Amino acid sequence: MQVKSRKIMDYVLNDHRDLRDRLFVLMSAVMLLSCCITLVVHLFSGTNLRSILIPAAAMLVLTVVTMLCIRADRVRLGAIIVSADISLIYAPVLFFFSGGLNGEAPLWFLFGFFFLNICLDGKVKYAVLLLELAEAIGCWYISLQYPALITSNTSLWAHTFSLLALLLIAASMSIMIGFRNAFFQREMAHSRAQQKEIEALSEAQNHFFSSMSHEIRTPINTIIALNEMILRENISEEVAEDAANIQSASKMLLHLINDILDMSKFASGQMKLTPTVYHPGDMLSEIVGMLWIRAKEKQLDFQVNVSSDLPAELLGDEIRIKQILINVLNNAIKYTNEGSVSLSIQPGETENGLLNVIYSVSDTGIGIKKENIPYLFTAFKRVDEQQNRHIEGTGLGLSIVQQFVDLMGGRITVNSIYTKGSTFIIEIPQKAVGTQHIGEITIDSGQTAFKRQTHFSGFEAPEAKVLVVDDNAPNLLVVSKLLRDTKVQVDTVPSGEEALKRTLNQYYHVIFMDHLMPHMDGIECLRAIRSQIGGRCKESKIVALTANAGSENRILYEKEGFDGYLTKPITGDVIEKELYRLLPRDLTVVRGSGEEILQETISWMKREQRKKTVAITTESVADLPQEIIERYGIAVLPHLVRTAEGSFMDGIEIETRGLLDYMQDLSRKVVTRVPSVETVEAFFAKQLTTANNIIHVSISGDLANSGCPVAMEAAKAFNNVTVIDSGHLSSGQGLMVIEACRLAEEGRSPDEIKAHLEKIKPKIHTSFVVDSLDFLARCEQVSSRVARVTKSLMARPVLSLRHGKMGVGKVYFGARERAWKHYIDSVLRNPAEIDKRILFVTYVGITKREMDWIRQQVEKHMTFDRIYFQQASPVIAVNCGDGTFGLLIREADGYAGGP
Repeated sequence: MQVKSRKIMDYVLNDHRDLRDRLFVLMSAVMLLSCCITLVVHLFSGTNLRSILIPAAAMLVLTVVTMLCIRADRVRLGAIIVSADISLIYAPVLFFFSGGLNGEAPLWFLFGFFFLNICLDGKVKYAVLLLELAEAIGCWYISLQYPALITSNTSLWAHTFSLLALLLIAASMSIMIGFRNAFFQREMAHSRAQQKEIEALSEAQNHFFSSMSHEIRTPINTIIALNEMILRENISEEVAEDAANIQSASKMLLHLINDILDMSKFASGQMKLTPTVYHPGDMLSEIVGMLWIRAKEKQLDFQVNVSSDLPAELLGDEIRIKQILINVLNNAIKYTNEGSVSLSIQPGETENGLLNVIYSVSDTGIGIKKENIPYLFTAFKRVDEQQNRHIEGTGLGLSIVQQFVDLMGGRITVNSIYTKGSTFIIEIPQKAVGTQHIGEITIDSGQTAFKRQTHFSGFEAPEAKVLVVDDNAPNLLVVSKLLRDTKVQVDTVPSGEEALKRTLNQYYHVIFMDHLMPHMDGIECLRAIRSQIGGRCKESKIVALTANAGSENRILYEKEGFDGYLTKPITGDVIEKELYRLLPRDLTVVRGSGEEILQETISWMKREQRKKTVAITTESVADLPQEIIERYGIAVLPHLVRTAEGSFMDGIEIETRGLLDYMQDLSRKVVTRVPSVETVEAFFAKQLTTANNIIHVSISGDLANSGCPVAMEAAKAFNNVTVIDSGHLSSGQGLMVIEACRLAEEGRSPDEIKAHLEKIKPKIHTSFVVDSLDFLARCEQVSSRVARVTKSLMARPVLSLRHGKMGVGKVYFGARERAWKHYIDSVLRNPAEIDKRILFVTYVGITKREMDWIRQQVEKHMTFDRIYFQQASPVIAVNCGDGTFGLLIREADGYAGGP
C-alpha cells in the first residue's frame, strides 16, 4: 500500500504530466479516502446493507480504475470512466437510497459537476455534463411526482450523512483548487523568470549587434573614405577601376551589417520607418552602382527599366526601399549563372492618396521548387540546401524583405518555375510628391560600367576652423583628407579631454564629435563645451559623427543639442554639404566658373535640407500670436470665409476688423468653411518635405464646421501624420499647440506627444463672454428669438467648451464692465490651481483702454509670466462679434479640478 501511495504521489508531483491528468489522480485518491470515511460511518450507524454497499462499490471502482489507468498510462480514459461513475451512477443511486433531496445526494451531484470541469475537456466533458444535468432533473422530477420511490433515513442519520458529505466534498474541492492554484502560481513564477531571462538575452543580443555594427563601421569608414581619396588622385584607369570595385564591395559589406542589425530590431520590436521625400532615379543609380560589378563578374545582363510616368519624387522610407531592392537583386544575381537579371518599376493604382509603386525583379536562374516557396521568407533558412550548397549566403535577405514590406503596408509575391527562373513582385504604397514624372530613362549595366569621375568641391572656406574629435586615429585622418579640397583649417584630437583643452583657447566654427570614446564620451564632451568657463566654443556648431546608426540615435543626438548628425562610413560629398550648411556664409566661397555649375552646386546647399523629427501644425482658428508661430516654426492651415464677393483664406486674404465692418450690413451673409480633404492632403505633403512626422492639433471635432474630421480623413493618406482633436478652439487650442511644440523640442516621439496632449486636454479651459448672441444667430448657431430676448434683458452670456462642445455656461446681466468683472472673477477665483506661465486674452472688437482695464482686473487676482492679448481670427469673430473676449487658461500641474 505504501508503494502504491508513493507511486500516486510521484505521478501527481510530476511536472511533465498534463495538469488534468494529475488532478484526476489526486482527486481519485481524495475521493477514495472520502469513501472509506463514509463506509466507516455507515458501518457504525447500523444502516441497511444497501447504504453500506454504495460507498464500498465506489471505493472498489475508484481503486481499480485509477491503478489500471496509471499502470497503462491511460489516465484520460480513467477520468472519463470515473466522471461517468460519479455523475451517472453514484449520485443517482445515493439519491434514491439515501434520502433523496434530504440526503447527501444533491451535494454529490454538485461534486460531479465540479469533477467534470476539473478533469475533462472538449466534447466529452460537455456530453457527460449534459447527461448528468438531464439525470439530476429526472431525479428531482421523480422525487416530486413519486416520493414513494425514495428511501428515507432517520432524521438524525440523514443530517449526519449530509453533514459528512458536505465536509468531505468541501475538503476535496479545497484540496483540488489549492493544488491547481499552487500549480498556476508556480507556472506564473516560472514564466516570469523565463521572461526576464528572455529579455536579458534579447538585450544582450541587441547590445552585441549594436556594438558589432559600431565596431565594423569604424574600419569600413576608413576603407571607403581613403579609397575615395585614391579615386580623387591622378591614377591609371586600371587602378581607378580596382578602387571603384573596392568601393562597391565595401558598400555591400555595410549593407550586410545593416541586415544583421535590422534583424535584431525586428526581433525586439524596435524597428521603425523614417519616410522622406526622395528621387527614385537617384536611388536606382546608386543600387545599380553597387550591384553591376557582381553581375559583370558572372557575365550577366543587368537591366533596370523605369516607367516614364513614375513620379519624379516619392514620399517613403528610401533607405528601407533601397535595402529591399538590394536584397532581392543580390539574391537574383546569386542564384543566376547565365542569362539576365532585370528590375522594372511602374506606378500602380492610387488608393486613399497613396500610389502603389510596383517593383518587379526577374532572373533566369535556377528557380524555386513549389514546395519551397512557403519557406522562402524564413530567417536563416535556405531552401533546396542540397542544390544550393555551393552558393554563399546567410539566409537573412528575403526574411528582412518580407518584414520591411509588411511594415510599409505592402505585399510581395513570387512566381517561379524550377530551373527556369523567378520573378519577385513587390508592391509598396507611397505618396507621390508634386506632379512631375521621371520621364524616359533606362539604366543598365552597360551605362553604369566604370567611369572615371573627377571630384569637385562645391565651396572653399580657407578662414573656417574645424575641430575633429575621435579616439580612432584613422577616422581623424579620413575627415582631414575628405575636407582637404575645401581648404578649411582642420585640427584633430583623440579624446574629449584634449578637445576641451583646445576649445578653451581656440574658437572653432564647426566641431565633428565622435560619440563612443573612452573616459569622456561625445555627449559629455558636448555638455562640457557648452558650459566651459572661459571656453570659446560655447556657440560653435557641433555635429555628431558616429558609427551609431538608427533613428533612435538621431533622436538622442537632437535631444542632447547636437547641431547635426552624420553616420559612418562618411563620404566627401556628405561631410562637405554638412559643413557648408553650418558655416557662416561670409566664410564660404562657392567654386565654379559657369552659371550651370554654380546652380548645380547651390542646389544641395540649402539650410532647410535637414528635416525636423516632428513638426507641429494647426489651423488658423487656434489664434496664436505671430511670435509663437515664428518661434516654433508652426505651419498654419487656414480655414475659409465665404461672402458674396468670394471665398477668402482666414487671416491671410481677409482680416477680422474688415470682416466685422462688412457684416454691419445685416443683409450680407457670411459663412465659414473648412478646407477640403484635397487641400489638407496637399498641406500635409508640403510639411513632410521639411519633417519626418507631423502632429496636427485640430479644433474640437464636436463643433459645427470643424476642421478635425477633414484633417483626420486627409491624414489617412499618410503613415506619419497624427491628427489630435484638441477638444478646444481659439487660443485654448493654441495652448495645446504650444505644449506640443515644447514636447517636440524635447525630442519626444509622436506617440508620446499624442498621449501627453490627451492627458492635458481636460486641464485647459476655453470660455468667452459675449455682448450678445446676434452673430451666433446670423450664423444659425442659436435662434433669432433667443438672441433678441437675451439682448432685451441686457444679458451677456458666457460661452464655454465642455467635453469639446460649446454651450452657454453662465449669464451675466447689466452693464458690460460689470459683466466682464464678474466673468474675470469667476475664471480666476482659484489662483493656486491655475498655471501661471501663460494667459491668453483672446478678443474681438476690444479697444486699447479696455485691454488695459482687463489686464488690471487680471493682475488683482494673480500674476502671469506672460499675458498675450490676441485678436481672434475672422472665422472665430464671425460667430462672436464686437465686445467679446475670453480668458483661456491651463490648470497647474497636479491639479485635477476646474477653475
